[in-house]
Amino acid sequence: MDKEDKDKTVIASETKLKKLTPKQNKEHMVACLVQYTGGGAGKRYSLVKKENLIGRDPACFITISDLSVSRKHAKIYVGTDTVSVEDLESINGTFINNIKIKKKIALKDQDMIRIGVVLFKFFSQENIDGYIQDKVYKMATIDSGTQTYNKQYTLEALETQFLLAKRSNKKLCLIYYDLDHFKTVNDTYGHAAGDQVLLESASNIKKIIRKNDILGRVGGEEFMIILPDFDIQKAVELAESIRKVCEGFVHTLNYKENDVEKTFDLKQTISLGVSCYIKSMETTNDLIQDADKKLYISKGSGRNKVTS
Repeated sequence: MDKEDKDKTVIASETKLKKLTPKQNKEHMVACLVQYTGGGAGKRYSLVKKENLIGRDPACFITISDLSVSRKHAKIYVGTDTVSVEDLESINGTFINNIKIKKKIALKDQDMIRIGVVLFKFFSQENIDGYIQDKVYKMATIDSGTQTYNKQYTLEALETQFLLAKRSNKKLCLIYYDLDHFKTVNDTYGHAAGDQVLLESASNIKKIIRKNDILGRVGGEEFMIILPDFDIQKAVELAESIRKVCEGFVHTLNYKENDVEKTFDLKQTISLGVSCYIKSMETTNDLIQDADKKLYISKGSGRNKVTS
């Protein structure tokens, strides 16, 4: 795969969006919030739980990495007939349509909610616009080949987390990895088989990381995992777990050789570099370069390794 192909991010197709109709997607429609500003602009949050916490804490249903947001800022309550929001004595307050709320308030369709400096729009259960917005968001941020975040989103998310770590002395780690000898897979079994390996590897890794960790594809077979509130020991342990899962998984590939259909079981290993933010790092590029350097140590010393 040449350099141009490696750096190319594939965006999800528009065809799914064209097929949307209220009737076809009614089963998917629930009340939701759509984020209008900040690093997650465009993201749709389905309100399926009775209580949904919003704040800076990684354990919140909606986590906002902005210092204007309190750790536990507000809570959304979903009842049988109403959806309400309550401020949790946050420092900067919660606003509905630019009015600061002092008690639990029922939301109306298309109300604007401000949490710190971040804006959300509320869509009721009957409003399909929220579902369409979700499709648009995915088209703009998700790599269709692996169902991970694309390069642009990943680098923007890393910038947000890096600034938060720098300003508030929070921990931040980065795992940079790629698939070992992946060009051989494409050359031997074809690009369809290679795409299968990429998708299955990413799917296995998503099962291990936390919901607020960010797994993104930044090259042909190169990926980053952004780990907020992780120290180096936890990051290395996670990287080793990921390495073992990838090493042990069997990809059953179907391919053609001399017009004959064949099947091959492949175990695809990965090499990983782990870096954590330190005060001497001035930009995200410093963190990326450090993780990249450690990745190449893993590759240069035999591959299928973690270097920190």
